[in-house]
This record gives sequence, C-alpha cells and structure tokens, in this order.
Amino acid sequence: MKSDERTVHLLETLIHVIGRVAVPLDRVYDIVGNNAKQIKAFNLCDGTVTQLEIAKKCGIDPGNFNRAVNRWVENGVAFWLGSGKEARLLHIYSIPVANKKRTKTK
Repeated sequence: MKSDERTVHLLETLIHVIGRVAVPLDRVYDIVGNNAKQIKAFNLCDGTVTQLEIAKKCGIDPGNFNRAVNRWVENGVAFWLGSGKEARLLHIYSIPVANKKRTKTK
C-alpha cells in the first residue's frame, strides 16, 4: 500500500471510530430510518459515488434523496467532501440493514 493510500485509509478509519463514539447506532437509525432503501443509500455514502448515482442504485427519487441527505448532514451523520460536481457524501459509519428490532435507549 502506498503512503497516500495508507493515509486516506487511516483518515477514513478515524472518521468511523470517532463517529461511533460521537453518535451511537440507535441515534443514527433515528436519523436515517429503518427503511431498507434509505439504509442502503446511507451506506453507499462512502465518498466514491455521487448523490445522483446513489439515488439511482437505491431506486429513490432524487428529490426525496436530496431531502434525506440534507437531514443527515444537518444531524451530523454525514458530511460533504469537496464541492461542486466533485462533491461526494461521506457517512460517519455504515449501519446494518438487519437491525429492525432495535430497542430504544433512554
């Protein structure tokens, strides 16, 4: 692995670790929801694909997905890398799809 690749991998790992400490899994589900399409879309926000590509891959209306993305960013579970046409969305960490019977924490 090249030094640049190692640095990028390390930064991604740090984001995920810090994200898990800062925002517990139940809170991420509260923000993203339990809908399988929304969870799949959220998990695709790894900085490698555009918002439009994610919406198409998940079968979500681009307008609805844009509103979901804005909600995720406003609530701190996703953020933008870059700007303009080069902008990519990055989640704080992936969440499991099968966790539908989670319990609320008090």
